[in-house]
Amino acid sequence: MCPSCNGEVPPATDGKVNGHGHHTPHNPRRQPFASVGDYLSNVSNFKIIESTLREGEQFANAFFDTDMKVKIAKALDGFGVEYIELTSPASSEQSRKDCEIICNLGLKAKILTHVRCHMDDARIAVETGVDGLDIVIGTSPQLMQHSHGKSMDYIRDTALEVIDFVKSKGLECRFSSEDSFRSDLVDLLNIYSIVAKVGVNRVGIADTIGCANPRQVYDLVRTLRGVVQCDIECHFHNDTGCSIANAYCALEAGATHIDTSVLGIGERNGITPLGGFVARMLVADRDYVRSKYDLTKLKAIEDLVAAAVEINVPFNNYITGFCAFTHKAGIHAKAILANPTTYEIINPADFGMTRYVHFTSRLTGWNAIKSRVNQLGLDMTDSQIKSCTVRIKAMADIRHLAIEDTDAIINAFYENLYSEQNDEKPLLEDMTADEKIRFAQKEAELSQEPESQHLDQIVDQQTNVLANHGVNGHEGVNVLNGETATET
Repeated sequence: MCPSCNGEVPPATDGKVNGHGHHTPHNPRRQPFASVGDYLSNVSNFKIIESTLREGEQFANAFFDTDMKVKIAKALDGFGVEYIELTSPASSEQSRKDCEIICNLGLKAKILTHVRCHMDDARIAVETGVDGLDIVIGTSPQLMQHSHGKSMDYIRDTALEVIDFVKSKGLECRFSSEDSFRSDLVDLLNIYSIVAKVGVNRVGIADTIGCANPRQVYDLVRTLRGVVQCDIECHFHNDTGCSIANAYCALEAGATHIDTSVLGIGERNGITPLGGFVARMLVADRDYVRSKYDLTKLKAIEDLVAAAVEINVPFNNYITGFCAFTHKAGIHAKAILANPTTYEIINPADFGMTRYVHFTSRLTGWNAIKSRVNQLGLDMTDSQIKSCTVRIKAMADIRHLAIEDTDAIINAFYENLYSEQNDEKPLLEDMTADEKIRFAQKEAELSQEPESQHLDQIVDQQTNVLANHGVNGHEGVNVLNGETATET
């Protein structure tokens, strides 16, 4: 669980804000959203079957040569996934050769290959050195009529033949229906019961078209759990946006294995993304997930795959999107700086990431600016920082501010505190004539506000104390902040 759920407080040096400073420990108090115990639930006891090198090859942009497949396989193994699933060696001669090469890498993860429920495919696959075969055949009326054209009797007989052959080779064997959620429930449970009795390691449920919702998933997996004693693997497509929620509910209902791919790449909209799934499970049981997977390697894996398929990591991607741990609104920034759990359920340090407090917009608050002032090594009182913040917000109403712009405003404001009035620097050197006029109007408006006038008076008084009485540095600032705490 995350530390707010299980009482663990992560080390104070784990996380940073904008790459600086120490992480404030997460609140150890138990939260009401913690998982409810269930004797069937495997939320704290699951395995990942990573399918980037099988399902991911079906992504529109994907072309993995042998070297790239090896890199991805090694990266996934370093992350700690229990299984790596490969494209069927019956698909092409190169697929067969690649399968053999990856099987000979000596990885800790077990290597599986995904094959049709057909003896020809099985015979090729067992010779590659894989640890197991994932056998699949469509069971919905749509696929039985328009895909393979076979009856349930044929499916049963062929499945038994292929399973017996695979087991005779001493390999793991999974039998999965395809398009499970549009299949007849009686047919589905009957075929699962039959293959379970002959000793498959897992049966598989596949939401091939992404039509299922979490309640439907829970109901089907829970029902299946009462029919078979073997493990249950689940494969969820993301056409309707439910793949992560469906995976979680499947585990709650008793599933044991979840298929994922890096960035969710796969056929059409893809499947359950590795990063998103791990994020969801980390919140459920932080200790368990961190003990199994090297989370700090997630970003490198996603960058590797994104480059290979020529896409950008989405801005709102789970964990590694550039906005994932960015806080912009003033009220958010203040709370995050005080205690990150106020607006974060995941500690970015668990993934080797850092949070970022946005301080370059009209929404920024003075706490965010204070954090930046400290990072820049400037000694300013709270009142001075508040006055500077007013000007940053005013400038942000006029133009978009980059980090360099805001830093320039802060530095110019600081220098102007101790300069003669005629020697004051412009807050930004590159302002256009129009921007100068509009900013002057903003400053004029601010000068008429009683609150702003009072703040400027305090700033002048404090600046005079610091300049004329030799009180300076952090000690002087702390004294003045204490003296004027009631005023600000």
